[in-house]
Parts: sequence; C-alpha cells; structure tokens
Amino acid sequence: MSTEISETNSINIAKIIKQSRKIVIKIGSNTLAKEDGTPNIEFMKNFARQCKTLVDQGKQIVLVSSGAQISGLATIKGWARKRDVHYRQALCAIGQVELMNQWRTAFGGQSLHIGQLLLTKEDFEDDHRTLNMRNTIFTLVDEGVVPIINENDSVSFDEIRIGDNDNLSALTAVLWSADLLILFSDIDGVYTDNPKTNKDAKLVETVTDIKALRGAITIGGANSFGTGGIETKLEAAECSTSYGIPLLLANGSTEDVLENLAAGKAHGTLFLADEQKLIQDIRK
Repeated sequence: MSTEISETNSINIAKIIKQSRKIVIKIGSNTLAKEDGTPNIEFMKNFARQCKTLVDQGKQIVLVSSGAQISGLATIKGWARKRDVHYRQALCAIGQVELMNQWRTAFGGQSLHIGQLLLTKEDFEDDHRTLNMRNTIFTLVDEGVVPIINENDSVSFDEIRIGDNDNLSALTAVLWSADLLILFSDIDGVYTDNPKTNKDAKLVETVTDIKALRGAITIGGANSFGTGGIETKLEAAECSTSYGIPLLLANGSTEDVLENLAAGKAHGTLFLADEQKLIQDIRK
C-alpha cells in the first residue's frame, strides 16, 4: 500500500472538522465487528469517549450506525446459516435491541443520552414524515442527546429500502443541514485500486470531481459484513456535496481515529462541496 500521503491532507481535514458544528458520522459493520463477527464493545466505548470530546467543544453529533444484523447473529448463533429473508429481518429486530443497548452503555459512560430513529426510503419521500424526522433530530441534539439512526431493516422491502447506510447517512446529513459527513469504513479512503490486493494503490486525498474519479479508479464489490462498497460511498458523496456538505471517508478501525482526524494526525479522502471547490480553484 502506498504511504506517500501529503501532510496537507490531514491539515485540510482538521480545518474542515474545526469549522464544522453539526457532524453526521456513519460507522459501518466492519468497523463495529471483530474478526469473528461479534460486536467490538471496546471500540464503541472508545468512540463514545471521542464523541464526548467533540460535544464538549460545542459540536453536535448524529450517528448513523450499522451492525444490527451482526449483533443479532452474535446473540442467536444458531441462525448464522439461515438465509431466508424473514430470518434476516428477524435477526435485525433482535440485533437492533442489542446494538442500541451497547451504544447506550458506551455513551452512558460519558454521561450522554442516546435516541433511536429507524428510517426507510419512504420516510424521506413523505413531506410530513421528513418534517417530523427533522424536528426530532433537532430537538434531540439541542438537548444534548446523540441520535443514533439505522435503516428499519425489519420492515423494509426492496421498494422502500435505501439499501446501505452510506446513502442513509447522506440523506440524514441533508435533512439535518449538517456541516460535515464522516464515513468510517475499513480502509483509509478511496484508492486508485484495492489497497488490500494491490500494494501500488494510492490514496486519493481530495476529490473535486466525482465523475472523473469514477473513471480513474477500480471499484470493487461490498465487503464481508457490510452492504456497501466504494460505489455507495461515491453515491453518498454525490448527494452530500451537491447540498454543500463535504464528505470525509476514513478508516474507522484506526486507533482514536476521530480525535486524530480533528488534530490533523490522520488521513482520509475528502470530498469537497461546490463552494469549497470554488475556494480551492481561486487559491490555485
């Protein structure tokens, strides 16, 4: 894997985080799960501590969390081989309870309350539901509560599924008028090729043209636990940046990643919103 990453990348990321008050953070299943598929409780506790640091700095956090199905599998191990969609949805119903209990414990250790919202694509397409969702999120964060959002996988079917939490987090960021969207995955950002199989793959540090990026990189499939991949992250970036919200893709499994990004000590791929592209062009 290429290690030739400029210091400017981490500095720009730190500036974006410093300037952002309202931050949506998405955590994928691979980040939340250990190698054996069980929930990574220590990661969740440490992540809650890092969120508390940002909250103490006057920032507001909305969390989009995957992990319901893997939490369900960890609870009822005998269902691991059952592929029927009804079992998958039932696992999400079981796992969502476990997942929220784990997050409640993690954030509770930082004296922070959490609130749960389970959403579907249909919710974002109905004006009345959208208004209610927006008002609920604003009320929660204004009162110092951390909203934790996931897709309502137990009742969703193809016609009303968003399908992945990358796009769900982008829709949430737009709904809440966020200042920044952070996607935590199991890679450092967007690479020219799969860095796990190609040691010459290089990190794409800043993206100002997503269409051009698509033609310049190799897009693989989804990973083992998650439903997304690089493609869904590009879709999320297209959505958020079109509304003026920059998107940061970084490795969630890196130690103290949120704090290090804010301190200019970690790297990622930064997708700039339209007005930020203009500023960058002026400075060239």
